[in-house]
Amino acid sequence: MLVIGDEILSGRTHDKNIAQVASWLQVQGIRLTEVRVVADVQARIVEAVNALREQYDYLFTTGGIGPTHDDITVDAVAEALGREVVIHPEARKTLEAYYTGRGLELTEARLRMARAPEGAGLIPNRISGAPGIQVENIYLMAGVPHITAQMLDGLTGKLEGGAPLQSQTLGGWIPESEVSDILRACEKAHERCQIGSYPFFREGTVGANFVIRSTEKTALEACAADLTGQLEAEGYAVTPGGI
Repeated sequence: MLVIGDEILSGRTHDKNIAQVASWLQVQGIRLTEVRVVADVQARIVEAVNALREQYDYLFTTGGIGPTHDDITVDAVAEALGREVVIHPEARKTLEAYYTGRGLELTEARLRMARAPEGAGLIPNRISGAPGIQVENIYLMAGVPHITAQMLDGLTGKLEGGAPLQSQTLGGWIPESEVSDILRACEKAHERCQIGSYPFFREGTVGANFVIRSTEKTALEACAADLTGQLEAEGYAVTPGGI
């Protein structure tokens, strides 16, 4: 995933898209394994797009596809792919219908949202009319989280993925440093599972939630039972579902 925008890097805007894209991908059976955040600099976007699109099956970008001068994601992706930027006829019709229906003019600025790399497809957007863009294995989406959510909804079930990732959480007032060997051994013994440890400090006491993930329910349950047994054998109380 490539997050684009000076406002993210400046801290003025707090990104919410990483979490929602990651969660949506899990349901599709697709793993998000890398995220980069780059400024509104075309050369940097081109560099990141080329690196990520070649390394991964899918690349999702958020930000920089609006009507203003610093919305340069389309230009950068087109450059990375060696394609021309064109006014997508279907996107233009969609925008014309959207603005005309509201008694507004399709200005040159608004028409910028119909620009796409030549040969691209569209991702529907019911909120603002301005569609997302799909070209090769790249999906260009809005930076505004609720618009991105609509675009993800339009893509649901349309990408090739594997089995959805399932999870179980075990929690306890357990210092993770005291059980690191147990966690490591348990994960090694259950090769189809991954265990994440998330410590917390509450009420003057340290604890941790252990999240077990797997695409196989039986493997997940076996790992959870094993980890619970090992922790309890060491004298720790384990809370299913986490604390």
